[in-house]
Order: sequence, then C-alpha cells, then structure tokens
Amino acid sequence: MIEDNTSVSEMMGMFFQKEQWEVEYAYDGNEATDKFKADPEGWDMITLDLNLPGKDGMQVAKEIREISKTVPIIMLTARDSESDQVLGLDLGADDYVTKPFSPITLIARIKAIHRRADLSATTDSDAQNRPTIDQGEFDVMTDYFKLSSKTREAFLNGKEIPGLTPKEFDLLKTLAKKPRQVFSREQLLELVWDYEYYGDERTVDAHIKKLRQKIEKVGPQVIQTVWGVGYKFDDSEAGIE
Repeated sequence: MIEDNTSVSEMMGMFFQKEQWEVEYAYDGNEATDKFKADPEGWDMITLDLNLPGKDGMQVAKEIREISKTVPIIMLTARDSESDQVLGLDLGADDYVTKPFSPITLIARIKAIHRRADLSATTDSDAQNRPTIDQGEFDVMTDYFKLSSKTREAFLNGKEIPGLTPKEFDLLKTLAKKPRQVFSREQLLELVWDYEYYGDERTVDAHIKKLRQKIEKVGPQVIQTVWGVGYKFDDSEAGIE
C-alpha cells in the first residue's frame, strides 16, 4: 500500500489483517519505487495514492509499469475527474477508487482484481502454444467482429484491436456477447469488475473511453452510448465504408 496518510494506512491495516493478507507500506513515491525495484516479483497487488510526496502517484505508476506489465494496480485519490482516471488507466492502472472510500469497497475490488488476474494468467499460459485460432475458438463472431477468450484477442474487420488490457478485454466481451443489449454502468461494474455497485460509475466511463480509442485504431466505433442508460455493442454498420 503506497499511501502518505498514516490514518488511512492504519485503518486499512485492520481490514488487511482480518483477511490475513501480508502487507507492506510505503509513505512516499521514492520509497515506493525503491521497494518495488528491490523485489519486482514479490507483489500480488498494489494500491497507489496519487497525491504523494517525493514522486507523485502518476510517476510511480509509470516506473512500476516500466518494470512489470502485469502486477495489478488500484489507484486511490481524492481527484475525481474523468481526465485523471483516463490518465491513470493510460499509465497502467487496473482500477480507480476515489476518496473517501469504504474499506469494504476497496477489499472487494482487491479480491475481484486478484481473481481476474489469476484467470488471465491461466488463460495466457494456455494460449502460449496456440499460434493460430480456429474459427470454433471464437466466443463471439459476426460479419465484422471476432473475439477469442483463449487467446484474449479481438478483431474488427479482420484487424486485431491493439493493446487490450485484461479489464478492457472483459468489458468488450461482456458487451459483444449480447449485441445491441443496453448495459447500465451498475450492471457492468457487477459483471466485469465482479463486485456490487458502490456508487462510483466513473471507472466504467474511463475504461469505455480507453477501449473506444483502441477500437478506432482499426475501424469504426462499435461501442455506443445510450444516453441516460448506459452502453451497448453494435457492429451492424462496421463494414460500411
């Protein structure tokens, strides 16, 4: 836990102890990066405050991601703008929790991301010896879109959507499995993030924004906003020039 507020660390420490988790704390950005660099493989999860002395959380996240692309990171911050969330996701955060937060909420998100990370690692290992994909291995297939959970790849108009993070892939799969069905943000939090709705829908919006940017690199936009309700997948016009 990288957090300069000792009260927050002490409060969360009681909950971590209840879960019987082994935890170390860093109270500024320099200490955090030093600890991570000393043992890059030693961490299952990182919670990272953005407002830190020494190096701020964004710089810490950048340095961690230069060393490890896979260690899950949950950002904790009092900032609540969408631009801050998107920037955090750009730097490799897996989730984003705004302060003040419920300790139970943070524990639930840590558990959910850890489960997803374990599943992703198993899938990636299974896929290493699969250089090609048979048509039957796609979970979703339309005239213009294909998605495979085995290789965790998605294609639009025959082009692979680049650089999908585990969360972006899961989000795209959830939407694409039921084309044109509208999902509320609360439903997506429960289905994709694997925890109940706690009132912060903005993490969904931030992930949707990043996912759309990657989709647009290979073709037309297939994730649509249904104003006042949520989001849906619709590729019915994806092949139209």
